[in-house]
Amino acid sequence: MLRIAVPNKGSLSDTAAQMLWEAGYTGRRDPRDLHTADPRNGVEFFYLRPRDIATYVGSGALDVGITGRDLLLDSGSDATEIASLGFGDSTFRFAAPAGGFSTLEDLEGVRVATSYPGLVGDFLARHGVTAKLVKLDGAVESAVRLGVADAVADVVSTGSTLRKAGLEIFGPVILQSEAVLIGSGVDKPGTGTLVRRLQGVLVARQYVLLDYDVPVAHLEQATAAAPGFESPTVSPLHDPDWVAVRVMIPRTDMNHVMDALYEIGARAILVSAIHAARL
Repeated sequence: MLRIAVPNKGSLSDTAAQMLWEAGYTGRRDPRDLHTADPRNGVEFFYLRPRDIATYVGSGALDVGITGRDLLLDSGSDATEIASLGFGDSTFRFAAPAGGFSTLEDLEGVRVATSYPGLVGDFLARHGVTAKLVKLDGAVESAVRLGVADAVADVVSTGSTLRKAGLEIFGPVILQSEAVLIGSGVDKPGTGTLVRRLQGVLVARQYVLLDYDVPVAHLEQATAAAPGFESPTVSPLHDPDWVAVRVMIPRTDMNHVMDALYEIGARAILVSAIHAARL
């Protein structure tokens, strides 16, 4: 069976489990379980610390896994990214006391606290900067105040946590991270099915089906307003002057497209959720 590593806790855990469930897999019922099998789908799930998943997959002990791109790059393992999964977004930046640093080159020879020494070290090396990395397991924003570092490299969302610690962001973005599916580099049976199912979940979350009736005279204008994922499906109606149209559109555009179609002359405009897809 295909052996899949899944985060057992943390910010990625619940969303990863939900995504696998929407993809048709049966996961654990007891949150204390570290292993469960899904014979119907030919897979086994192993619930591990997110930081360890890339190591297990890269070693070949497990076939594929879900983790953060940041954790994959920080691990230094041989695992490779197969597909992005559309959740768990995060941005890594440098920060330091206001006015202390302004460019990446200012970090030359100084102490930088981070929970991701592999990721940050590789980034600095690619830019020709040598700094002393101070590895911390968390709360790196306190490192400067407590005197163990001169700057920090950490996940940034709004930046409010860093500002409360008296720090300001500077320099380039280190990494734009998100949850990713990773593999060992060996194409195992079932991997392609897993990827297609997860991509189907992403499509179902991002798109909706739009049905509407429109006069034939306005069809070209209507399909220009909603061209669809590939091409609209157009069907004749009993009234030869009208046609029925079905199209797949981004969920975020739904109301704007409905407004535009109504102004064109479309009626009976209906939106349906997509529960699964294969494209």
